Formats: sequence, structure tokens, C-alpha cells
Amino acid sequence: MKITASAISLNVDDVTASASFFKHHFDFSQEMSADGFVSLTRDDAGFNLIFLRTGLESFKPIHLGGHQADGLLIVFVVEDIDREYARLQAEGVPITTPIETEPWGERFFQVTDPNGVVVQLVQWLSNPISEQ
Repeated sequence: MKITASAISLNVDDVTASASFFKHHFDFSQEMSADGFVSLTRDDAGFNLIFLRTGLESFKPIHLGGHQADGLLIVFVVEDIDREYARLQAEGVPITTPIETEPWGERFFQVTDPNGVVVQLVQWLSNPISEQ
């Protein structure tokens, strides 16, 4: 198998609100859209971020059509976590989880978009994989 592209697709009530949040605060750009659908891209993300309006008749699998994007984290690894924390605070983004550092070297914080999608920004202070 050869993977040629990747995407994360999330059901949300307000597609425009989530798309605007990610465009404004995380520099994604809109690649395409239709009624109840928007696909965002960013060259360095490695995937497209897709928002689908909850309840779209065309959503498959049908049994998941009414589910919200809950229990899921979108994680971005960044070079300077403290700078991103300060930037998002200055932009008025409410911080869901204040900055923390785990014993294994993961420094992170979380914000939440208008539909409840949690975004976690991470900076690795050490590389636990290479230390095994």
C-alpha cells in the first residue's frame, strides 16, 4: 500500500466556526467546501482537516452520522511551546489545559474550538523513543 494523502474528518454542528478557528489561529487554508463540508490544508501539517456538519445524509458509516467529534485530540508538535502558548493567549483563545510538562519530556497545553474539538500543542523536551 502507498498512502498518497491523509485527512482527519470530524462531525461538528457548526462547520464554519471550526473552519474559522483553525484558519485564524493555526494558519490552515481552505482547500474546498460545499454545503456542510469544508476541507482545510496546511503544507506542514501532513494531513487535511475536514469538518462535516452533523447529520449530513451522505455521511458514512450511517451509524456514526449523528456523533460529535468528542474524545479526540488533534495534536500539533511545535518548536516553541511557550511562544505558541503566549500567542494563543494574546489572540484571546481560551486555554483548556494550562501548560504542563510530563516526566517523559512532553510539554503541552490544550485549547478547544467552538465545537468542542480539543487541540493539543506539544513540544518534546527529550526524545523518549531514542532513549529506550
